[in-house]
Amino acid sequence: MEIQEFLGTGMKFPPEIDSTTGRFKMTGGTSSVKESIYIILMTQKGERWIHPDFGTKSMSYVFTDISLTRLTMMQRELRDDILEFEPRVDWVEVNIEPQSELGRLIINIEYHIIEEDAYDNMVFPFYLNEERGMEESDEAFIGE
Repeated sequence: MEIQEFLGTGMKFPPEIDSTTGRFKMTGGTSSVKESIYIILMTQKGERWIHPDFGTKSMSYVFTDISLTRLTMMQRELRDDILEFEPRVDWVEVNIEPQSELGRLIINIEYHIIEEDAYDNMVFPFYLNEERGMEESDEAFIGE
């Protein structure tokens, strides 16, 4: 089986239109895995009716104190959720750097893609001020 077949091809996220064809842009390979992890992080458990367990509980941390215990719990939950919902990875390391003065957490995620035997990473800014977070986290991800 070719690596591209295993990693799959799907619609790019966030969705974009190809100006030359007028169709949705597609993604595949390692970018497909990265986008899948992003979707997991941006989806709250219970948000999808058919798959209520899909996603994370990250928004439940918005109004909590940023203690070492909470950060450790969040790291473990994010790691477990990524491993559960992204079958193309078999190892995930999550590190969280609090930036309290800016009202955000910088979540560094490293992961191993099974079929390619390659490591990749992504940085996900988690804003504790929900209004600011959605636009800025999308922009940060798109810039990758």
